[in-house]
Amino acid sequence: MEDLIRDGGYFAYVILFLYSFGGGFVGLVIAGVLSYAGDLNIFVSMLVAGVSNFIGDQFLFYMARTNKNYAKDIMKKYGRKVALAHLWMRRYGSPVVFLQKYVYGIKTLIPLAMGLTKYSFRKFTIYNIFATALWSMVVGYISYRLGEVVLTYADDYKYYGVAIILAIVLTITYYLKKI
Repeated sequence: MEDLIRDGGYFAYVILFLYSFGGGFVGLVIAGVLSYAGDLNIFVSMLVAGVSNFIGDQFLFYMARTNKNYAKDIMKKYGRKVALAHLWMRRYGSPVVFLQKYVYGIKTLIPLAMGLTKYSFRKFTIYNIFATALWSMVVGYISYRLGEVVLTYADDYKYYGVAIILAIVLTITYYLKKI
């Protein structure tokens, strides 16, 4: 992967952009660690991930606003998560735009759910700008600062790390399917 990034140059940012359109948390973490290693620029990585994440959320909101039937069909599969999204929207109001950036499983549902309501597109855009900027700076900075730790232990514990990550992903997937 490192060779691909070194040799590919800007191709790594294209991958980060495409990945961040739908979420981007893991992509930004990897970009932060690679930035610490000197393979990427952390500021460009945060900018690319942030812009893509912002555009993705705006797209979902707009799609739900202009094509309600299609958005409702998408959301039918996620009954409990949609109910949770609506509960959070009622309980927290507009700040849920900030919260959804960090919670796996509802990241795409909040913009869709908000697009189905009479929530102001302008208000969503303003909150989304600030939420995305904060998200990209927090996740990018923390992953950059933890880059030394990750790189120090990466070679020594790479097989354990893969097993732990696989176990975490399988556990989360199992848990989310039960919800």
